[in-house]
Amino acid sequence: MEELLKQLLQEEQELQFTSFNETTAWQLGTQMVERAMHDNLPITIDITRGQQQLFHYSMPGTAADNDEWVKRKVRLVNRFGHSSFYMGQMLKHKGKTIEQSYLIPESEFAAHGGCFPIIVKDTGMVGTITVSGLPQEEDHKLVVESIRAFLAKEK
Repeated sequence: MEELLKQLLQEEQELQFTSFNETTAWQLGTQMVERAMHDNLPITIDITRGQQQLFHYSMPGTAADNDEWVKRKVRLVNRFGHSSFYMGQMLKHKGKTIEQSYLIPESEFAAHGGCFPIIVKDTGMVGTITVSGLPQEEDHKLVVESIRAFLAKEK
């Protein structure tokens, strides 16, 4: 478990942008939608910068519940500055719920994979990229793979 937690923190160090704006959100979001269409994934994709939603798309097979999961995951990442999967795995490692550890309700904060901080080098966290609709490990993996592929194209 400790190795997984280290790996998740390493992803946050590795997957950083040089800048992030509305165009970046559109390009990354569109790339993610194309993959979801190709793989027929029933997911909702959400990209924010600060408190502003820059991109949001729901594939067939999703529901309003996915939007609620997105909101809860985003709240968690905005509060702690780490991926929602990292936070969930860290709590699991401690054997505690989010309410036991931080006195915040699980109904408002989801420590489940799928939300990743948008980190700009030499700036810090500026937003979130979130997927909801798959098992939490797959949600997380899809976001990480999408960011990695996007950043590779920028080089």
